[in-house]
Amino acid sequence: MNKPSQTTDMIKPVSGEDGISLADLNAAVTRQSGAAAPTRANMLRHLAYILKSNPMTLIAFILFALMLVAALLGPLITPYDPLKSSVADALQAPSLAHWFGTDDLGRDVFSRVLMATRLDLAIAFSAVAISFVFGSIIGSLSGYYGGWLDKVTGRIIDTIMAFPLFVLAMGIVAALGNSVENIVYATAIVNLPFYARMARAEVNVRRDAGFVQAARLSGNGDIRILATQIFPNALPPMMVQISLNLGWAILNAAGLSFIGLGVSPPTPEWGIMVAEGARYIVSGEWWLALFPGAVLMLAVFTFNMLGDGLRDLVDPRQRS
Repeated sequence: MNKPSQTTDMIKPVSGEDGISLADLNAAVTRQSGAAAPTRANMLRHLAYILKSNPMTLIAFILFALMLVAALLGPLITPYDPLKSSVADALQAPSLAHWFGTDDLGRDVFSRVLMATRLDLAIAFSAVAISFVFGSIIGSLSGYYGGWLDKVTGRIIDTIMAFPLFVLAMGIVAALGNSVENIVYATAIVNLPFYARMARAEVNVRRDAGFVQAARLSGNGDIRILATQIFPNALPPMMVQISLNLGWAILNAAGLSFIGLGVSPPTPEWGIMVAEGARYIVSGEWWLALFPGAVLMLAVFTFNMLGDGLRDLVDPRQRS
């Protein structure tokens, strides 16, 4: 009588109450792998859910998209040369030919507002990116390791926060020189304490959490734990801070230009345009300051409203 081989018995699929078949096991592993790796479609559905559940976030995203289009395509969509002057067209009121009117040199205000969008957004994004990266690194290391590193960085951050932020930015620009690069550096320095303090607080709370202990017992190093386990959970509240700081960075750049420490004329910039238009409000040329100021206010409003949506978008707890 032939006996069944031991190998055949070992790979024999089982079913019922004693176990599952090999095909079912493979299917389960496949489903688990697919669930572990979120697809692009899931991210798009999550974004659509956020925009649908919060109408103000949807409006903020639309305004932000329009500003990006104006910044990227500014030279292609401006109806006039923003630097070309025409004495014959000076101080014309808003009309079909000049939607926002013209300034004292005959330059089209609408074209200058569009071109200023690129410069102001570039200053804001550059300054916030620098402050976010360095502030997050400093705060994360301080919150994770503590000790003398936490004390030294804490005193430096307290020293920066002791000064009024706009006054400190004025002093930095006045010392380094009047240029776009120095405006970016000054804005980044005064914004850095916000991210350092927030990152330190979030990391300090989570450094002894259960999932961090599990990652440490699995053989992960400190930097890997910070980058892959702790920081992603600390990122959602920081996204709100990023959005708020973008609006403040635009206001800071416009304020420096308004008092003569920012971008130099004739470069189109919202703060300069408001400062130049303020001289003509009394004489009746209201459009020179109104339209640049309104666009500046709209940009700050957009970034303030964008924070909640960005927080929900990156929050791991909000993902389905």
